[in-house]
Amino acid sequence: MKILLGSNSPRRKELLQNLGFAFELVSINCDEIYPENLEVEKIASFLSELKANAFRKIENYEILVTADTVVTFENKVLGKPKNREEAVEMLQHLSGKTHQVYTGISFKTSENIITKTDVAEVEFDEISNEEIDFYIKNYQPFDKAGSYGIQEWLGMAKISRINGSFYTIMGLPTHLVYKTFKELNL
Repeated sequence: MKILLGSNSPRRKELLQNLGFAFELVSINCDEIYPENLEVEKIASFLSELKANAFRKIENYEILVTADTVVTFENKVLGKPKNREEAVEMLQHLSGKTHQVYTGISFKTSENIITKTDVAEVEFDEISNEEIDFYIKNYQPFDKAGSYGIQEWLGMAKISRINGSFYTIMGLPTHLVYKTFKELNL
């Protein structure tokens, strides 16, 4: 079976490589738009499946893997910040509080799509404005949902507790990938 990873994320690529699977990176172009009334815990799986459906027909010997990660706080989605001000605002909201990170992952074969979702809770210590400025200046988190990467300085210095998988927060629930691949005899 040939594995195709439909993602531009260097983190997802690295994680799948570290699981020991050979794969080919493929590009998927689709507008990541979800219905406004969709419950926050269903958005990541909806978007992951949307990406899978936007890809071409899958051959019998292929499996396509797509994923999407959504950060939520107080039942609101915190997407990728458009600018520095948005990043500052998001991090100020997360400071000293707990939020949720949902990662949806889809496995598309020639016969069907299997979609699973994992959630992790993340608790931040208080983050000062100076620490927020330092982080944004040095790590440019504009390509990350919620304005931070758990594997970067802010995650190392300010996350006090995680309930769930570190890798789900990073963008690929590796335990679900491994389990699903084994179920599919890969």
